[in-house]
Order: sequence, then C-alpha cells, then structure tokens
Amino acid sequence: MSTSFFLRKFDQAASDDVQLANVSRRGFLKGLTAAGALVLAARWTPAFAEEEKKYGGDAMPHGTVDNPDVFISIEPDGTVTLINHRGEMGQGIRTSVAMVMADELGADWDQVVVTQAIANEEKYGNQNTDGSRSMRQWFDSLRRAGAAARTMLEQAAANQWGVPVSECKAGVHLVMHTPTQRSLTFGELATAAADLPVPDRDSLTLKSPEEWRYIMRTPQAFPQGENKQPLAADGMDILTGRAQYAADVSWDNMLYAVIARPPSYGSAVKSYDASAALEVPGVVKVVEMPTATQPSGFEPMGGVAVLAENTWAAIKGRRALSIEWDNEPAGANASYDSKAFRELLEKRSQEPGKVARSSGDIAAAKAGAADALSVNYYAPHMAQAPMEPMAAIVRINADSADVWTSVQNPQAARDGVAKRLGLAPENVTVQCGLMGGGFGRKAKPDYVFEAADLSKAMGGRPVRVQWTREDDLHNGFFHTVALEHLEAYFDDQGKVSGWLHRSLSPSISSLFAPGAEHKSDFELGMGIRNMPFDIPAIQQENGEAEGHIRIGWFRAVYNIPHAFAIQSFVAELAHQAGRDHKEFLLELLGPDRKIDPRSQDDVFNYGEDPDKYPINTARYRAVIERATQEAGWGKEMPANRGLGLAVHQSFVSYCAVVMDVEVTDAGEVIIHRADIAFDCGPQVNPDRVAAQLEGACVMGTGIAMMSQITAQDGVIQQNNFDTYHVPRINQIPREIHTHAVNNSMDLPMGGVGEPGLPPVAPALCNAIFAASGKRIRSLPVADQLKS
Repeated sequence: MSTSFFLRKFDQAASDDVQLANVSRRGFLKGLTAAGALVLAARWTPAFAEEEKKYGGDAMPHGTVDNPDVFISIEPDGTVTLINHRGEMGQGIRTSVAMVMADELGADWDQVVVTQAIANEEKYGNQNTDGSRSMRQWFDSLRRAGAAARTMLEQAAANQWGVPVSECKAGVHLVMHTPTQRSLTFGELATAAADLPVPDRDSLTLKSPEEWRYIMRTPQAFPQGENKQPLAADGMDILTGRAQYAADVSWDNMLYAVIARPPSYGSAVKSYDASAALEVPGVVKVVEMPTATQPSGFEPMGGVAVLAENTWAAIKGRRALSIEWDNEPAGANASYDSKAFRELLEKRSQEPGKVARSSGDIAAAKAGAADALSVNYYAPHMAQAPMEPMAAIVRINADSADVWTSVQNPQAARDGVAKRLGLAPENVTVQCGLMGGGFGRKAKPDYVFEAADLSKAMGGRPVRVQWTREDDLHNGFFHTVALEHLEAYFDDQGKVSGWLHRSLSPSISSLFAPGAEHKSDFELGMGIRNMPFDIPAIQQENGEAEGHIRIGWFRAVYNIPHAFAIQSFVAELAHQAGRDHKEFLLELLGPDRKIDPRSQDDVFNYGEDPDKYPINTARYRAVIERATQEAGWGKEMPANRGLGLAVHQSFVSYCAVVMDVEVTDAGEVIIHRADIAFDCGPQVNPDRVAAQLEGACVMGTGIAMMSQITAQDGVIQQNNFDTYHVPRINQIPREIHTHAVNNSMDLPMGGVGEPGLPPVAPALCNAIFAASGKRIRSLPVADQLKS
C-alpha cells in the first residue's frame, strides 16, 4: 500500500504516493457569483456541488491528506523528519504542523527536523495558506498521519518481540513492551516498520488530550525538569540569519530584474527609450513586458524590465528609462481619484442598493420610530506592505523549470508558470521559502510569473525579479475602500426596532470578472449577513462600487470595514440612548442561541459546515464579558482617558477587544492597554495564538490611526513608509493582554491568523470618544484630533 516513510529520502517532485483523503474537483465552479472567478473559487468557494455537502478542507482543491508516507520520515539514528506543506509567514505554522504530528507520533522534539514541501497539491493536499484555516482544516489529518506512523512502529516492535501489539505502547521516541518494560527506539524500529502497510484510518487510536505533550500546552504547563513546549522550528535560523527568504537566494549565472510598471491599472507602454539604461554598468538587457488585459486576475501589470548583474544596477537602469505611457487601455482607471470616489460612494449610499438580507418590516420600523440615527463610516484602501517585498527566481531547463520564491499559494504559482511556459505542471518545481510577512499579498503570484517571462526572454537563464517597497505600494493588490451607511430606529421603549445597513465596496471579483460592481457572497458573509443582532427588522443592502485599482485579499478582508462600522455604530446608539455600551451591546445580541447562517442568507460561513459552526451568541457574550472584566469595565477613569469596546466573529472565531486610551489636550493618542478575549475553540499552540493576537493588535492600531492608500489620476500617492505609515513602538498599546476563552476540545477549531484584527480599530475609536468626546467615523484617525 505504501512506500517506506522511514528510510526513503524525500522525492518531493514525486506524485505517486497514496493519499488517504484526496478529493474530487467536481462542481468547482458551481455557486460562483461572478463568471470567471476561478481563483476566487479556489480560495473561498467549496469545490463541491451543494448537494454533496462538502465543507472545510474536504471542499478545498486537492483536499487533505493523512498518509504518513507523505509527511513523516524516520532515520536509523532516530532523526524524525516532518514535512510542513503550509506557507510560513510568521504565524508559526511550520512549528504547529510539526507539533501535531510529533505529538501523535511520540517524537522527542529535540530529534525532530522540519522541512518545507514544494508545490505539489496532488501529493500534499491543499497548500493555499490563507483564510486562517491551516490548523482548523488540517488538525485531524495531521493527527492521523502521526498516529498511523506510531501504530506501525508499535506493530514492528510487536513482531520483533513476538508479542501481541496490544502489549506494545509508544512512549517518547521509543516503543515499550508493557509487561516486561523492554524498549526499542524509533530508529531501531524504522527498517522493520518501513515494510508494514499503512493502517486504515478507521483502525487508528488517537491520543486523548491528557496524553498530549505539545498540543494545547504552554511552557508554564510543564513541571520543572519535564519536556518543554517545542521551540519554533525555524526560530534559531531566523535569529542567527541562516533562514532563507526569496531575496537571500542566488543561483549561478543569475540576472537581477526590476520592472517599471504602469502608473495606473491597465495603462500600457506607448514608447520607451532604453539607451541611457543600457549604458549603466551591469545592465544586460531591457525587455518590454506585455500589458495585462482587464480583468487581469493574477497576471503581471506589464511595463519595462531592466535586467542586470546586480540589483543596484537594475534599479539605476530603471531610473534611466524614458517611458511614455498610454492610458487609453486603462479607461476610467487612469483618472481614478480616491477622494472623488469617496464622494461618489457617499452619494450612492443615500439610494437603495441590492438587498443582501431582509427580515421584518424595515419601513414600519422607520415610520414608527421614536428616535433614529443615520451615520456614514469610511475606511480607505490599504496595502499589505509585508516587510519582505516580493521576489522570485525562475530558471528554465528545456522541458522543465525551477522556481524559488516566498508565496502563500504555491500551487497557483506552479500552475501559472507551467501554463505560460507551455510545460507540464509536474515539470515545474516551486521551492517555498519563508515569507517575511504576507497578509494576503503573497497569495497572488504575479511576481513569480514576471520572473518566468523574463527567464524565457533570456533563453532560460535564471532571473530574479525583485520588488522594492515603492513597487509594492504603487503596484500591489490593495485592500478595498468601503463606505458603510447605517441607520437605526428606536421604538418608544428605547429598544432598537429597525436596522438598515448599506455597504458599498469594490469587490475582489472585479479582479477576475468584468462588470463586478457588487460584493460577492463571501464578502457579504464577512460581518454583514452573519450579523447576530436580535432586532425585529433588519435590511442589509449592497450598493454599486467599481474597482479602479487591483483589489485583493488583505488580512481579515472585508471584516475590517464591516466591523469598524457596525461596532462604532453600536457605541453611538448606546450613547444616544444614554446606555452603557457593554450592556447595550449584550442586549442587541439577545438571548443565547445558535443561529444557522443559512437562515440569514449567508451561504459562505468561511467554507465550514453551518451545523458544526453556527453563529453562537453565547460565545459572543463570553468574549465580551471576559475582555471587559479584564479591562475593569465601569471603573472610574482619569480625565482625558476612556475605555472602548468592540466584538466581532470572523473565520469562525470570536474576538472582543477593550482599549484603554488617553487623548491629550494636544490631540495625541496614548494607548495604555489592550485586552483581547479570544475564542477559537481549542488552541493547538497557545503561544503562537497569543503572538497572532498581539500582532493583530499592532496592525489594527495602524489601520485605525495612520495607514491608508490614496490615488490621484490613477496613480497611488504613497511611496514608502514615510508616506504609508505603520505604527512605531511608541504608538502601539503599552500593554497587550490576551485571554483565552473556551480553550477546549469540546468545540470545533476556529481560525487564528485574522480574526483578532477586525475589532481593534472600532475598539480604539470608541475609546477615543470615551476619552475626548470626539467621534471617529472615518479611518484613519490621523490628524482628526488635532485642534
């Protein structure tokens, strides 16, 4: 049934290993809201027809795999090599994936080596690392892989001793014969175990949580002298500078390329003069790149590339280019002005939009209102701005190609390179390095395709395309701009009787399908349709908004503007009603109940089974209670200081944030403390969960206070971190406290990487109001508090 997972060297290009949990790709396009959104389907839409009821990892292209032959190798000296097939961008997934397998296997972490898989979903299962789903969709499969390997070791020991396998039990890196206390190490058993078949998954016995040594453990959980929580698999390499990112890799005979890309989305090269560029020492060639046809998907934007013997020569050569751009292909994009577009959205928000969800009689609630509030909230474009700008190397070898890059979606990179070079996908090898941040930007491998095109232009010679920070900010895939119009009506008892929400944002679908001027189902499922409030009349509408720049995924995606608007509005309503914000919010949530997302027209639910993952208001309540308790909600605050609260559910996890903020007389914001209560169900690696929440708090502070992308005449106005601001250490919360809620195997596992982000900005802005009386309805805060 299997090849040896114990002794063989990993042939990562092979694809003939047995898969215990592969899936079909039938029905891949069914249920799409916009034609041509193939890549959207790969990320957000279950790959099965609705009637097949496939969810989670099983619904992703190539599904999940639990064959130990794919992931686990044990050498005679006892070294256990574990394959990580997910993209590591700082979230710690290399460590968490290995921890789960090592724990079920019984491996001693000091004898574990973690290696990175190449792009090969036919072998490894789905590798697209986004959507905060690596652990929630792979936990069970990884456990089964470890348990299968452990079972084979126990059987090998039983065969050698001539005893029933029931008398053999794996301990820490050894198997013991319980009656006699004899033992054999994993290394001693590797050869014999290699000849055994992989056991059927239904026959496996998984460890109980009480037996876990790594999973759900923190360093504090271990008594002195016992095994400690595993260190980060790549932590020492990162600390000592041995870790390799794409920009660290150099191949023999390699050229370095930078590209002068179009100033606006869709503009083309009209003419160019490369004579001065070619005179720069080290410059080898100048190549015109084809302009992408809109909608462009992940295709490169085009422009003029300068190839040189080193990066600096390429950059100097690009500066020496003389290019005349043709804006005719770009159409309205060439005149895109983000300020004027905001005004257009504000105007459109006063008119009815396409109904996304409707319950009760909103007209009657409005007509009978004793009081009402109508407010607009605005959130700007943003850039992911990972600390490591994009880079990729491609080398073409006759009928094959080699790729080295840092990418969130390696399969998309492999398939795209294969298609543009006319190669079979199995002949394209994509090595995946560490990512110095991703936040959704590196799920879009346009930069890899640029390197493939340029290697082809150079006869297969290896070419590294290097983006600069300016390239990243000018030519990225930007977070959507959003205008959220909210109205609420109070009855004569002071209760909210009606809720109207008109949401206007360019859709990610505009990247893939012409005429996509409304949000798609997955975007409406991020905080709008799945809003849990117990209000008699709810009307949610989606207005028109065109995409004039490349709109792409950004950490937490549309949850950011939706949470900012809704949670800010709740605070405003509480203030207007003369009520405590927390108590008013809990009243809106209503009684504890489990809501079927389908009853609210939410067909997305992050791709998860709505029966397994209902909207649970008790979990909302629990994180609100915990965050406010830890922050001391209701306590008397010093002058110019206040607490702000927000809560949001996303990626099937629940997060509440309380911010303690001071606003000085000069308008300076000092964030004294943040309390984050988080319920993602069981936390496999609690230290990494805490780190992700801390990082979300820092990033959310930047979103609230300073980060924005603006456009004028189709051109992005920000160049580097002097104009695209991210928070410095003195601008983030002085203390960040994270609090786990419902950290129990009794609940299904939720996402971690993204759901900590959406409630940060509204909590911070609500705290600013509590401290200063100044209401923030437009992000970023920037200078709005200056007198």
